[in-house]
Amino acid sequence: MSEEINHGRRRFLGTAVLGLTAAELAMIGRSAGAQSGNANSTTVAPIKPGTNTSFGPLKQIDAGVLNVGYAEAGPADGPAVILLHGWPYDIHSFVDVVPLLVAKGYRAIVPYLRGYGTTRFLSSETFRNGQPSAIAVDIIAFMDALKIQKAIIAGFDWGARTADIIAALWPERCKAMVSVSGYLIGSQEAGKMPLPPKAELEWWYQYYFATERGRLGYDKYRRDFAKLIWKLASPKWAFDDATFDRSAASFDNPDHVGIVIHNYRWRLALAEGEQKYDDLEKRLAAAPVITVPTITLEGDANGAPHPDASAYRSKFSGKYVHRIINGGIGHNLPQEAPQAFAEAVVDVDRF
Repeated sequence: MSEEINHGRRRFLGTAVLGLTAAELAMIGRSAGAQSGNANSTTVAPIKPGTNTSFGPLKQIDAGVLNVGYAEAGPADGPAVILLHGWPYDIHSFVDVVPLLVAKGYRAIVPYLRGYGTTRFLSSETFRNGQPSAIAVDIIAFMDALKIQKAIIAGFDWGARTADIIAALWPERCKAMVSVSGYLIGSQEAGKMPLPPKAELEWWYQYYFATERGRLGYDKYRRDFAKLIWKLASPKWAFDDATFDRSAASFDNPDHVGIVIHNYRWRLALAEGEQKYDDLEKRLAAAPVITVPTITLEGDANGAPHPDASAYRSKFSGKYVHRIINGGIGHNLPQEAPQAFAEAVVDVDRF
């Protein structure tokens, strides 16, 4: 039985299988159920989504191959929580989550991923690589630069995949995890496997990006493209222009298009990665089990491709809870349901 948290009117929306791992592909036959553990959730102060619009002054730090831009709030000696955004979103997905965590005593840190916002490559010679393992290595380097040995890691979309990878490959660095849409670790081999036509249709942008026309189109229309994805992925989220514009500014990063296009082409084995990540990718291709305490979340109106919770339950061997967040909540769950997301962070810390 799944734990369901109602943040408004409940709505059932059929979902599509995410074709990223062999385990997920084997679960094309969907199940309405998902396993859960502890059904109790912490009470975090109620907040109206959109209450906050900024973080205050951002910080910059050299970390690995990047100079990372990030927001930080809360006590320096508080338990560290690293919040990771996805595509096409940015750090503002957590603008209402951060104050809720700070009120609970956490040190909340929200970095721009490579290719977004104020994050920049330190060298013009560095390959603009969007493969998932490279992004995970960025976050480990970011933690090293901040002298954070261990943190709760929470994210959605690319950020959830990055959290999964860190939890799987560096569990000593991950105290606990919150992952929207669960287990998103994949491989190029898994990406070669065809899906049923309806599921393939939901990945239309991935195939568009595989073409030169797609690269040029995304570069020319990146804001229009992102707004379309927001609407498709969160059909019940009535975001306004100001909310979108705050995030869309991060797509003006000079490396944004290159990173996004490489990420999706790499998934289909249409682009090479970097040799230094080969060992990591080999380990990830084995779909490693995640041992750290985990809460997975899913919005009841997520219009983006995502697996059913039953497809990935076996990938978590530690204490585990799956929560369905009701009320027309879509893909950008932390921004659409910040209270539920913050509650998951606080709860998983207590596992």
